[in-house]
Amino acid sequence: MSQKLTGAEMVVEALKDNGVEHVFGYPGGAVLPIYDALFQQEDVEHILVRHEQGATHMAEGYARSTGRVGVVLVTSGPGATNAVTGLTDALLDSIPLVCITGQVPTSLIGSDAFQECDTVGITRNCTKHNYLVKNIRDLARVIHEAFYIAASGRPGPVVIDIPKDVQFALGEYTRPAAAIQHQSYSPRTEGDLGAIEEAIELMSRAERPVFYTGGGIINSGPRASELLRELADLTGFPVTSTLMGLGAFPASDEKWLGMLGMHGTYEANMAMHDCDLMLNIGARFDDRITGRIDAFSPNSTKVHVDIDPSSINKNVDADLAIIGDCGHVLEEMVRLWRTRTNAPRTGEIKPWLEKIEQWRAINSLHYKNSTKVIKPQFAIERLAEAVRGRDVYITTEVGQHQMWAAQYFPFEKPNRFMTSGGLGTMGYGLPAAVGVQVAHRDALVIDIAGEASVQMTCQEFSTAIQFRLPIKVFILNNEYMGMVRQWQELLHGSRYAHSYSESLPDFVKLAEAMGGRGIRCEDPALLDEAIGEMLEHDGPVLFDCRVEKQENCLPMIPSGKAHNEMILPDTANISDIIDEKGKVLV
Repeated sequence: MSQKLTGAEMVVEALKDNGVEHVFGYPGGAVLPIYDALFQQEDVEHILVRHEQGATHMAEGYARSTGRVGVVLVTSGPGATNAVTGLTDALLDSIPLVCITGQVPTSLIGSDAFQECDTVGITRNCTKHNYLVKNIRDLARVIHEAFYIAASGRPGPVVIDIPKDVQFALGEYTRPAAAIQHQSYSPRTEGDLGAIEEAIELMSRAERPVFYTGGGIINSGPRASELLRELADLTGFPVTSTLMGLGAFPASDEKWLGMLGMHGTYEANMAMHDCDLMLNIGARFDDRITGRIDAFSPNSTKVHVDIDPSSINKNVDADLAIIGDCGHVLEEMVRLWRTRTNAPRTGEIKPWLEKIEQWRAINSLHYKNSTKVIKPQFAIERLAEAVRGRDVYITTEVGQHQMWAAQYFPFEKPNRFMTSGGLGTMGYGLPAAVGVQVAHRDALVIDIAGEASVQMTCQEFSTAIQFRLPIKVFILNNEYMGMVRQWQELLHGSRYAHSYSESLPDFVKLAEAMGGRGIRCEDPALLDEAIGEMLEHDGPVLFDCRVEKQENCLPMIPSGKAHNEMILPDTANISDIIDEKGKVLV
């Protein structure tokens, strides 16, 4: 079936046909025909942002919390270039986005016209794929194809650059086919059965196994998380996760080791270092996880499950590679394990589990609390306690507060934790919270923020006000770019070059100026009451939580060190509390 539509009308019709209900964008001359078409319909809601970077982060939060494709609409030139940070963020964290950009008319391309830029050239390295549509006959097919590419395989952002004359042109609109075919793109979802059987054989013989899980499990859908939990129960194997994988396995489970990597728990990192079988499911061996590559899990057999073939052997050589969707591979693992036995191997790996309990007993997340000043760890713990039992969605900015959120907020479900992992984009959390709230209007959405990071995109609080989105922005305000200050203390002789914020806004007044609610708390004894006040307010809130200014985020693997060389709270070196045989001395 086809019908005659203008290019702008095709865009809107294609959005509807691809199940889009919300678009995050900012108008400009080169996309006015599309905005006019949006104005004349009611099926797709447009969320007006204050900056195009905010639009991309909103779309990321929307996509990450729903598993659907987030959609961005921006104009040419600065509209497109302002979106680049969010597109790169989505590429590194495998978030499905479709970003539609306006472009000058085809006759002016290459003439340095007003608000012209080479959008395709600029976004080539920060997208999964991109298009410049010069002919109206290609437009509908390209849009449908873009949604397929963004969501399938390893998800990622796709840009569609549409010249203004193509938006005005009249052409035949075709609806998406039941199964879209692409000549050069055919992602493999089902893992090789022989390789999976080999993995099961390794699992049946391992004495010190560990599941190392990542965001690929969450991207695969809720069923993959259920299968991971089932497989962990069937085998009795311990589970750790990257930052992006938090929530795929419940933090309350006794097999949970906590987060892995630079600011991961001692038990997770030591298990990774000493294991004899590592089962990497949906993670990419990034440097924040591996530490020093030549000392990373030196004596383990490494199984790597990933849907992206380019991730295999990119950073760490795999002894056994399984290319496929995490959900499909986990389903086969569960099936094959059940054909062998229904009993977990807790008896055979008992010495390993006992060793893990020794490491856990160190309590690497211990901190010295205070009755005089709010400790940031305490603030996260009290926030988590206040929302216990509620279905809450957490976003974060980037920095110390992000790591504290990962360490001290227990995530029980997938798609509840939205953060910037690979790119580490300051300013991500507040607009991401707006996107999550758009998708889940009645849910509790909290951005755990830092006072420096939140200033990057704090204008999007106005978007929350306009669209009555009751996000809560919980700012851990230590008046520093905290992670920068921590590194300056450790590596640069405590020379705090431009990491102290000497002129901060009054966040209470800032919230009120935009029409929201502002709350400030600096007394630990009053924190619970203040958090309750924040949660009870039915609109957007900026919560200025004044915390200890020079608290460091520990534990920590120093740059260039191995997993067994962690800095722990209140210790100069792990040798102070662990002897050569791994026995706990405290």
